[in-house]
Amino acid sequence: MLSVTELSERHEAVQARIAAAAERGGRPAADVTLVAVTKTWPAELVIAAYEAGMRHFGENRPEELAAKRPAVEAALGTANDITWHLIGPVQSRKADLAAANADVFHALHREKIARRLSADLAGRILPSFIEVNISGEASKLGVDMRNWETDATRREVLRTLISTTQSLPGLPVVGLMTMAPWDATPETLRVVFQRTLALRDWLGAELPELGPLGLSMGMTDDYEIAIEEGATHVRVGRALFGEREID
Repeated sequence: MLSVTELSERHEAVQARIAAAAERGGRPAADVTLVAVTKTWPAELVIAAYEAGMRHFGENRPEELAAKRPAVEAALGTANDITWHLIGPVQSRKADLAAANADVFHALHREKIARRLSADLAGRILPSFIEVNISGEASKLGVDMRNWETDATRREVLRTLISTTQSLPGLPVVGLMTMAPWDATPETLRVVFQRTLALRDWLGAELPELGPLGLSMGMTDDYEIAIEEGATHVRVGRALFGEREID
């Protein structure tokens, strides 16, 4: 496992690249939240990463988060300033784990899950990004928005999901999340991110009561392009921690 010194160096390098990308996009680096993706890594790595200065951590599976968060809190105390991001989809039978342990949810794309999460929150607040599938890849989850600019039906599906979610207790909608195609050219990636930004702006005009909406997009291989095109949250694992111990 990487040492705190090594993690600090990697963290500083990624933050420098974030700052440079934000400057190219005409924004301050403070507009971008780095979510350090620790899925499959042990709690000890999170603790070391915390000591290296990281504060936002991303997990893919509710059950892994439910095991890891208490282990980290046992070492750092419950008053630590970590924000836990659940960045993968949630099955109905695991909604209670997500509701109890996640601080932010990045992959909400079904009304059924929204209702289950809201029912399980027990007074907690879970800010949520709505996941959209802009590229149209069958392997990607998310609300199908491949032709959103010309498909009024798709736009209405998304607007209805957001309005329904927003009306549920404890589930404020804070933005959109998307995943770009794997192994795509920089030009293709940029178009996906630009179209997601445009969709975010359309939603802001249609549903101004939501307030400013964020954009969770960009991972290790494309986060700089995502930031240039408006990302407010980037989900980075490999650039910080290397290859995962388990895929």
